[in-house]
Order: sequence, then C-alpha cells, then structure tokens
Amino acid sequence: MPYEAKPLPFATLSGISEKAMAIHHDKLYVGYVNKRNEINDKLATLSHGGDVASANATYSELRALMDGATFATNGVYLHEWYFAVLGGNGAPSGALVDALTERYGSLENFLGFFNACGMAARGWVVLAIDTNDGKLRVFTGDAHNQGGVWGCLPVIVLDVYEHAYFMDYGSDRKAYIADFWKNFNWETANALYARARKAAV
Repeated sequence: MPYEAKPLPFATLSGISEKAMAIHHDKLYVGYVNKRNEINDKLATLSHGGDVASANATYSELRALMDGATFATNGVYLHEWYFAVLGGNGAPSGALVDALTERYGSLENFLGFFNACGMAARGWVVLAIDTNDGKLRVFTGDAHNQGGVWGCLPVIVLDVYEHAYFMDYGSDRKAYIADFWKNFNWETANALYARARKAAV
C-alpha cells in the first residue's frame, strides 16, 4: 500500500508565508513521498525473487535504490516532524520544558545551543531521545540520511535548508529560526516527547 502524504496541521504561520509553506509541503514533501513509494515498489520486486546478481558496492541498481530509500524516507519523516511542531503560539510549557531545563541548565541554554546548531547545519537540526540511554541529544544533518543516530527518536525537528526560508527571509536564517520558535507548538512537542520516552530504556 502506498504511503500517503499527511496534510499540514495548521492553516497559517507568523512570518512564514502560505506560499512558501505550500511549495515546501505540496511540492517538496509530496515529492519525497512519491519517490519513496516508487523506490519501495522497485525494492519489493527485487526482494521477492528479482534479479540481484549484479549487486556490488561500486555501483548497482540495488545499491542506488537502498541509498535512495533512506534519503527519500528520511525526507518524508523529517518533514512530517518539522510540520508537526508548527502552528502554536510559542509559549513554553510542559514536561519537555522541564526535561530541557534539567538537561541543559535552562531553557535559554537549550534554545541558544539548538539555534546555533541551526546556523551551523546545512539541512536539519534534531532534538531526539536516545533510546539507548534515555538522554535528550541534539543532532545536525547536512542531508536527510546523514547525521542521525540509530535508536534516537526525534522530538523537535527544524528544517534549515534554504528552501524552508529563502522565499520569505532571503539569507537571514537567524530571523527564520526566531520565527520557528514563535510558531512552535509546545503541546505537540510534549506529546512527541512523551511517546519517545516510552520507547527509551
């Protein structure tokens, strides 16, 4: 069964235009969903008795599909986590704020570090729970399938690729990140945090 694109969980945002978000969601994100389905169809054929005799580490259809599968799938999931935490009023509250304060000394310390990572990364900044030790960690990725750690579940995802902000902010990524927090939905983030905690040791 093909994977279906999820609708945006909000109508409008402050600072980030409807046009920019429509392009981001309806073209880019939906494009990843479609490619993920296409790749998975081809992999299903190969994994159910297809010809895999040419598989090798230099180049083969199987190698290209396996690499494309992680890129497209993470492109889908990271965007869904990013969209999910938008649409709020940015007022910090809940268990996640308490956990961030404990982990980083204060919410301000966390925001300062996370935002700096947003300036340093080329693609993604992710706050995740490491299910191996139960700790909150921040990761950056320059591509969808680079920078993450297996066993870590995202809680807060920020897209810092230029497509996320250039239409509205030009090269002012710092202003875009500030508006990300103005639109942040702490209620949703708290729910994601609670769900991820259940999977941690």
